[in-house]
Amino acid sequence: MAIHCITLTAINRDIGCVGMDRRSDKRLLLDLTSIWTRREPQGKEDPMTIASLLDPITGKPGPVRLTNAQEWMQGRTLYGGASALVAFTMANRAFPDLPPLRAAQIGFVAPVGEDVTLTAEILRQGRNVTQVRSEIHGEKGLALTALWLFAEEREPNGTREASSPENWPGLPEDNPTAMAGKGPSFIQNNFELRYGQAKDEDNGATVRRWARLTEDHNLDPVSKLVLMGDVMPPGAMRAMERLGQISSINWSFNVLDPQTQSPGGWYLAENASQHLDKGYSSERLRMYDAEGRQVLDGLQSVAVFG
Repeated sequence: MAIHCITLTAINRDIGCVGMDRRSDKRLLLDLTSIWTRREPQGKEDPMTIASLLDPITGKPGPVRLTNAQEWMQGRTLYGGASALVAFTMANRAFPDLPPLRAAQIGFVAPVGEDVTLTAEILRQGRNVTQVRSEIHGEKGLALTALWLFAEEREPNGTREASSPENWPGLPEDNPTAMAGKGPSFIQNNFELRYGQAKDEDNGATVRRWARLTEDHNLDPVSKLVLMGDVMPPGAMRAMERLGQISSINWSFNVLDPQTQSPGGWYLAENASQHLDKGYSSERLRMYDAEGRQVLDGLQSVAVFG
């Protein structure tokens, strides 16, 4: 469960979140607070690669301590992409001969902490497609459940490439740094962000940023997509009118390119609210490589409080 807190301010220098007060037609600028604001400086720590988080996962069901999980925290829970990667790694190590990942359905049930219990099972294994369920349990029960769809490549019966992103922002190096010295632990410790949309234009309920891991991490391409695919806060934050929390409930995605290798490790992450009402937002999550090719296509349900 990923939680984001929002407050209204006069100026937003880093997120550039724009919302619209429909009752007064007054434009409001939003600034993320709580877990998405500037963190007090701390003592210098040894850099932690994602490997140190994944090393304790053997593929055997049972209790696991996720060492140094604090480096990947988002508020009181492990960052959604990192917790999804823990479950994905459990599935891969439990069943090491799986074909490439093609799709996933993830439920963020409760906060994921340092001490967890992991399980994985094959639900069905066919000639081409294997479906695996893996789960993370905490002290109070189920914290994350995931269904992974692995499938062999087939001879194509027709092709159609995904559309390129609208309003291409240019290459990462052509855009200024975003969230410098700000954000939750997982951002400050592990990601470099750059703007992927102009701060002074009306972007609707969309958040778009260039993102890459600050260290190589030696991840395979799909594991990197799972880790990075949920890095942006929901686009609903731009349409909020009052102070409140945003909590991701689930995350479903299709992997469009299991072999993606984007130049420089940069990916353009985009979260867009497609419908926001009655306390919930339907979000579309996309990721593009540095050449504008879409590599991940996702949906997410988000609870909006306040």
